[in-house]
Amino acid sequence: MKKLFLFGFIICLFFSCQQKEKPTISFYYWKTIFRLTPKEKNTLNTNQVKRLYIRYFDIDLSPEKQKAYPKSPIRFEEAITNFEVIPVVYIKNKVMLNPKLNVLDLAKKINNFIYQINTKNNINIQEIQIDCDWTLSSKDNYLKFIEAFKKVSNKKLSATIRLHQIKYFKKTKIPNVDHGVLMYYNMGKIAPDSLNSIYDRNIAKRYLSSLKNYPLPINIALPIYSWGIHIRDGKIIGLRNKIDINNLKNNSSFVLTKENWFKVTRSNFRDGTYYKENDLLKIETITSTNLLEMATDLEENTVQNPKEIIFYDLDEFNIKNYDTALFEKIIDCF
Repeated sequence: MKKLFLFGFIICLFFSCQQKEKPTISFYYWKTIFRLTPKEKNTLNTNQVKRLYIRYFDIDLSPEKQKAYPKSPIRFEEAITNFEVIPVVYIKNKVMLNPKLNVLDLAKKINNFIYQINTKNNINIQEIQIDCDWTLSSKDNYLKFIEAFKKVSNKKLSATIRLHQIKYFKKTKIPNVDHGVLMYYNMGKIAPDSLNSIYDRNIAKRYLSSLKNYPLPINIALPIYSWGIHIRDGKIIGLRNKIDINNLKNNSSFVLTKENWFKVTRSNFRDGTYYKENDLLKIETITSTNLLEMATDLEENTVQNPKEIIFYDLDEFNIKNYDTALFEKIIDCF
């Protein structure tokens, strides 16, 4: 009996001491022209990145004929030789809401366009990712599309998953893909209030416990972007990308009224946008502390470690705000 107890203790100790396999680091690339800057290349090399999720094109509805069409396709200005490429196609939900949608036809056209881009640029792929925030009203078309696309592409298939689709998966259903990617951002409503719409821990906590019950294997996408919410007379008139807070602080036409909030003191044009006197600009950012907090919360609420952490998105404007070593620290949390 003592020998049996000792054997059991050793087995338990062995498994408890085994380290969990850390996720790998990957990035989304979301620009319309593929051309890496030296800083972007350095970030990829330093973090030993092997995979890039590159947005190939969007699928939108033409306003006249209400037909799906590809929008803003990627153009490669340099060859990709050191990375595995996963094409990402963003499909607007209104495409899936179209009752006359021919899902098989759409699947074939998307697959053909991906093939054309790959052929032109000598890119071989093993996986394709579909990005669509489907709803209860569009789920039937979306699920049928996924089935059709999996057959015509004959590739490994992944899909982006939102928090609400995790918690209410019995209603929203689960697409027939090899794995999902949880988009751990864009949690709140874009509004002229004090909350951060990109990440809000209180909102996230409403959904985190549901991760343990989700039957599809998932990787995690974390945000490293920021934006400015342009407000006029209490109403949102637009999102402003790549807003540098330090530049605003040094611009006499803007005054910092409270943390991340600026008021326009004099009407002016900035980067092609007109700012009227008394307009407000609310800057929403993600700090290093936010990212480490996200990783810790996710690790505590997942049954199995994700195989991959994908950062959205690779852009010199975004990555200059973080220490290069931060990405390694984040995956060390898992």
